[in-house]
Amino acid sequence: MTDLAAFIQGLPKAELHVHHVGSASPRIVAELAARHPGVVPADEDALADFFAFRDFAHFIEVYLAVVDLIRTPEDIRMLTYEVAREMAGTQTLRYAELTCTPYTSVIRGIPIEAYGEAIEDARVAAERDFGLRLRWIYDIPGESGLPAADATLEYALEHPTDGLVAFGLGGPEVGVPRPQFEPHFAAARAAGLHSVPHAGETTGPQTVWDALSLLGAERIGHGTSAAQDPALLEHLAATGIPLEVCPSSNIATRAVATLAEHPITAFRDAGVVVTVNSDDPPMFGTTLNREYEIAADLLGLDAAGVADLARTAVDASFAEEEYKADLRQQIDAYLAGNV
Repeated sequence: MTDLAAFIQGLPKAELHVHHVGSASPRIVAELAARHPGVVPADEDALADFFAFRDFAHFIEVYLAVVDLIRTPEDIRMLTYEVAREMAGTQTLRYAELTCTPYTSVIRGIPIEAYGEAIEDARVAAERDFGLRLRWIYDIPGESGLPAADATLEYALEHPTDGLVAFGLGGPEVGVPRPQFEPHFAAARAAGLHSVPHAGETTGPQTVWDALSLLGAERIGHGTSAAQDPALLEHLAATGIPLEVCPSSNIATRAVATLAEHPITAFRDAGVVVTVNSDDPPMFGTTLNREYEIAADLLGLDAAGVADLARTAVDASFAEEEYKADLRQQIDAYLAGNV
């Protein structure tokens, strides 16, 4: 392990773009598979092969297979708590905004009330046991269309949880235009939720413009294609709206051909606020630590620069201001003790 990699591993971090089900490691999936045999292999080694990324279609297959293993509120509680254990233990995460898709669990028979109780119980336990503060983003699975959007908005407004801070939009972008969700985001924002849609991952810059102008986006999930539009880069820089950049995910999904071509450097050079995230880490064979290492390499960062990245994530989060100040102090103290 290089010195910088060791520094990154111990650095207190916040993560803003990471999916709830997509964070299930082979260890967690193996436990779920043992509870519900027949869907996927219950052996961790066999699961590692099953997880080995081939293409985006295979990613969807793996993701949905894990979703099919989440059948009871206790499954949700276990998944959430064990994801938190790994985040805090191996990634030194202190704060995470997990993107949850309750719609996919509710249509499989778990009542939204039970879903909310399960993630909340895990959230409270994770902060007590691991020192990790979790918050929720309820996202619309875009491929399921307006019925999913209607349902997700109802869950957010009629069955809110203490940890719910934002409203999102995920899933495929091609064939899922952002304007159709404008009323849903307007209602969520009116209720006090932040707007954090995915945009510009596998479609062009117009999707990002739509997310900004129609959905009131306060952060953009991915935003990769923004690099193609100088006016958009200028707008993002002027408004300070952050991009949630996920390098390994972008390569795996073919949104970007190679790491050398990744636009994170163009974003930085244009003055755009950039946060570094892992998206669906086990499914893309990465970790948040690894994404920080990649970003450090692409941007030419030393330990102080990496610490700046960590502070940027804290600043761009929806954490309470007092907690943000505490996290900044943790990062500063860690940097001072390791340079």
